[in-house]
Amino acid sequence: MSEDQKKQLEQQLWNIANTLRGKMNADEFRDYILGFVFYKYLSEKMYRYADSILKQDGIRYMDIKENTPKGKEYIEAIKEESLATLGYFLRPSELFSEVAKRGNSDKEGENNFILQDLAKILVSIEQSTMGTASEDDFDNLFEDLDLTSTKLGRTESAKNELIAKVLYHLDKIDFQLENAEADVLGDAYEYLIGQFASGAGKKAGEFYTPQEVSKVLAKLVTTGKSKLKSVYDPTCGSGSLLLRVAKEVKEVNNFYGQELNRTTYNLARMNMILHDVHYRQFNLKQEDTLEHPQHLDKRFEAIVANPPFSAQWSASPLFMSDDRFSQYGKLAPSSKADFAFVQHMIYQLAENGTMAIVLPHGALFRGGAEQHIRKYLIEDRNYLDAVIGLPANIFYGTSIPTCILVFKKCRENPEDVLFIDASQHFEKVKTQNHLRDEDIEKIVENYRKRSEEGKYSKLVPTQSIVDNDYNLNIPRYVDTFEAEDSIDISKLAGELVDLDRSMKETDKVIAGFCKELNISTPF
Repeated sequence: MSEDQKKQLEQQLWNIANTLRGKMNADEFRDYILGFVFYKYLSEKMYRYADSILKQDGIRYMDIKENTPKGKEYIEAIKEESLATLGYFLRPSELFSEVAKRGNSDKEGENNFILQDLAKILVSIEQSTMGTASEDDFDNLFEDLDLTSTKLGRTESAKNELIAKVLYHLDKIDFQLENAEADVLGDAYEYLIGQFASGAGKKAGEFYTPQEVSKVLAKLVTTGKSKLKSVYDPTCGSGSLLLRVAKEVKEVNNFYGQELNRTTYNLARMNMILHDVHYRQFNLKQEDTLEHPQHLDKRFEAIVANPPFSAQWSASPLFMSDDRFSQYGKLAPSSKADFAFVQHMIYQLAENGTMAIVLPHGALFRGGAEQHIRKYLIEDRNYLDAVIGLPANIFYGTSIPTCILVFKKCRENPEDVLFIDASQHFEKVKTQNHLRDEDIEKIVENYRKRSEEGKYSKLVPTQSIVDNDYNLNIPRYVDTFEAEDSIDISKLAGELVDLDRSMKETDKVIAGFCKELNISTPF
């Protein structure tokens, strides 16, 4: 697919999404359109897989008569295969195209009311997985797609008409699932999530990391690697950051993540499946990562995170006996969980792993318990590998400047820490700042080569950080001061003398005019 065709697909999907825009706010109609796109994907995946099984019999899945003895036999056989391979099952009558066709039928005597059937089908998809290995991945997956909501219309007929219209337009789009290499639909889905994020304001930070920041994090943790055994995001949102890491390497064996918000957790599971990540390859959990971690027995080769900035957490004294925090001697303050996330991620980082986390600038220099934790990480363990300052106003919902901290347990360069000041390298688009491709590459290249560049990057001996009381504020180490042009005092004095002489000549001329006019001079 060409770039123009890709953009055309993205625009088509966004136009369909806007069918719902007038009915509800961004984060609400997001759940509907992404849910329907996902349902269409599952349907196309289902009938393509079923057709491949039925090819030897010379029939198509859509042609099976479900209520005949032969049809039931086919259905049961395909269901068993589908649950083992795809992880879910849909009957021919439950496929997206069939429902869209019924909803938009104008044949006399044919009932085009599909809301109840559609609701049953979405539940049926989830129920088909019960008792199988994919049950957790499909459990309550469509719970946010409320077809009874009055926001879809005041009457059942109005709701039905709107949903049927959305399905009709979606049905006409070719997702090109046969083009497995291109991941056309996955890219379009990411586009939609990004569009919803840009319109959701502060709420966007709950589920989406801007793609350019995701690229930086992904490239940092995959440096020097072509394959990863595992990647983990303790605050995975929509899963976009995990999927971005996969684009930087040839293969990722397993994806792990945790997300507190239920709606966002559902979106993350959909996003994984829609990007053709097999249900056996991802393990996402819905819980509070700090209070109730779900993957503590695992160690990960790559960890990425964009946790909520300075979030509150319990900081319960009970955590002092938790292996994630006990060795530090202090907990992150209850009003700012930034370093609690750092400690959690460090605990789960494999010895050969790399982790990169986005934090607010305050985490670099705040005192108290946070300074104590920085001291342990820098002086006692020597895990800090790089500090990267990002531009302000690049995240949705907040304009504060942020930074990326990179940690390794086995550092190749244990004597120094790389500081990069990328805060002035961006493009302003409307009210948002964006990292350009060249800005991303500059950060990544400097990190990978550990190169020093005037007013941009500096290798700082660990002892210098110790001497600065573990203050990581970037301007302490990267001098971006621009000297003003020098002023020639003698030349300036001469210009002032000339100006004074010129003013005196002008005064004489004015005085002459005043005398001729027989009026008093103004001086």
